[in-house]
Amino acid sequence: MASDMNDYFNKKKSEGGPKKSSGGSGSGGPKGPQIPNIPNFNFGGSKAALSYFIIAVIILLVLAKPFTIIQEGERGILSTNGKYQNNVLLPGLHFIIPVIQKVYVVDTKVRIINYVSHIEATNRTSGIVTKRAITVLDKRGLPVSIELTVQFKLNPEFAAQTISNWGFSWEDKIINPVVRDVVRNIVGKYDAEVLPMKRDTIATEIEDGLRKNIAGLKNSPVILQSVQLRDILLPQKVKDQIERVQIAKQEVQRAEQEVQRAKQEALKKAAQAYGVAQQARIEAKGHADAITIQADAQSKANLLISKSLTKELLQLEQIKVQGKFNEALKVNKDAKIFLTPGGSTPNIWVDTKDAQKRTTAK
Repeated sequence: MASDMNDYFNKKKSEGGPKKSSGGSGSGGPKGPQIPNIPNFNFGGSKAALSYFIIAVIILLVLAKPFTIIQEGERGILSTNGKYQNNVLLPGLHFIIPVIQKVYVVDTKVRIINYVSHIEATNRTSGIVTKRAITVLDKRGLPVSIELTVQFKLNPEFAAQTISNWGFSWEDKIINPVVRDVVRNIVGKYDAEVLPMKRDTIATEIEDGLRKNIAGLKNSPVILQSVQLRDILLPQKVKDQIERVQIAKQEVQRAEQEVQRAKQEALKKAAQAYGVAQQARIEAKGHADAITIQADAQSKANLLISKSLTKELLQLEQIKVQGKFNEALKVNKDAKIFLTPGGSTPNIWVDTKDAQKRTTAK
């Protein structure tokens, strides 16, 4: 359309205005103005209009964005004219009415708050937040710092009610105040020097207290995953006192060990002495028993022998001895024989050649 109009005006300009009549021999007066021919502008018909309409609708949809996509680990809160709907939008594609409705996306993944002494820069979008360690006064008013790690997440079922009641900074209004209040109430019951020895008990009490307080909130806005007691930081003078007590206990334990070692050594020596005495007693008893047995055997043997000595046996023995003397007299004729009274043996042999020599013959 624009090109047609340009061609028309360019053509009229080149003609230099309207032409005069060059007709025959009539009067040469000027004729009236000539009406230019107006071109027929063509807008492309109904098809072009439809195309323009579709393009306009597409642009309007892109700008208005009548849909939203919820990712996994997230929930959508639908707001209609500024009022939150109780039912949250699950992960997926959802269509909304532009201008009238709006969707707020909230994170339902696990979040972590670290209460530490040295704060490091963290990105809140990562789900990990660092806060300063909780300072508590013990039973005697001494300052103690508690380091914790709390894992929790937004309850997806009541996400709309939680955002409506607490706002989008709900963790700073629910978790942080409750954690600090519970820790102060529990740690404040103990003396600072006993805290390290009761670490497990205190950790259990803190977790139970947090669960009880959070569970008591309306609509259960938060699901508590875990509570970990990381460290108990004591004042320096308390540390020094605990160290002195530990050293004293170690000295007492060492002394007790020395006493026990001495007792064990004494018992060992007593046992050894008792063993030696028992051994000597057993050996002596064995020796005495052996002598007694031998004497008893000898006595029994003598008794048996005495019972076996008959008159005839004695005479026989005397004959044997007499025979031996007779044989000896053949060699030593000067020898003298003294017979015992009654003719019993032994007899006495006396060698007259050697008065110092005595021989007893059986």
